[in-house]
Amino acid sequence: MKIVIEPGRAAAHYWRDLWRYRELMSFLAWRDITVRYKQTAIGVAWAIIRPALTLLVFVAFRRMAGLTAGAVPDVILVLAAVLPWQFFSTALSESAASLISNTGLISKVYFPRMIVPASAVVTAFVDFVVTLALLAVLMAWYGVTPDVRLWALPLFVLQAGALAFGLGLGLAALSVTFRDFRYVVPFAVQLGLFVSPVAFATSQVPAAWRTIYSLNPLVGIIDGFRWSILGGRVPIDAAVMAMSVAVTLVALVAGTWYFRRTERGFADAI
Repeated sequence: MKIVIEPGRAAAHYWRDLWRYRELMSFLAWRDITVRYKQTAIGVAWAIIRPALTLLVFVAFRRMAGLTAGAVPDVILVLAAVLPWQFFSTALSESAASLISNTGLISKVYFPRMIVPASAVVTAFVDFVVTLALLAVLMAWYGVTPDVRLWALPLFVLQAGALAFGLGLGLAALSVTFRDFRYVVPFAVQLGLFVSPVAFATSQVPAAWRTIYSLNPLVGIIDGFRWSILGGRVPIDAAVMAMSVAVTLVALVAGTWYFRRTERGFADAI
């Protein structure tokens, strides 16, 4: 039997290899989930406690700032933004640090490295699904029911995951060469929480700043999440949504391009 090794063969079959190694992505995601809650006193309940504590802080902030919720209770308005934000921030943080966290695996065996950040996004999505139960319980308590717009919810969840994956790919590649980024990412995520409409609605942003503010793709994602969950009680702006989708696509394409461009040297640099 003759084995022919051709230069560039791995690159030519890269996207096919991603599908062939899909079980590895499932294994890495399952490993991360089990490790996260291993030897914890309350286990998966941490996935609910974290957004619940964030919810209490921002509801208290709204009350002190005198912000009115209008047709939607403060608790529901805030939680409907906390969930997509937490999914995005967790997926971004973990995907950005995923290559450094798996140095032994990357330096010893070949597989499409993009699987590692992708598994981090899958792990964050599992937590997100668990936290949806908290939102469902509170909506039932306050008598807030969704309508037919709920069909759009998976689209906004997909967009949040795509945005986190695109940015995570670029940051993961940069972190291999410049280890400083592991300190930059947590700070950037924390800053992003305060510049995104989590504790307030986009309509409460001054009109003069709204166009610039919409350059933050999370504005469209959070507005869309609220719109689909709350039955249109919180309106969305078509221009804001278009800007959000455009920035998400740019982040996904740019992150993928830079990751693929630098991927060959990961094993040596890491």
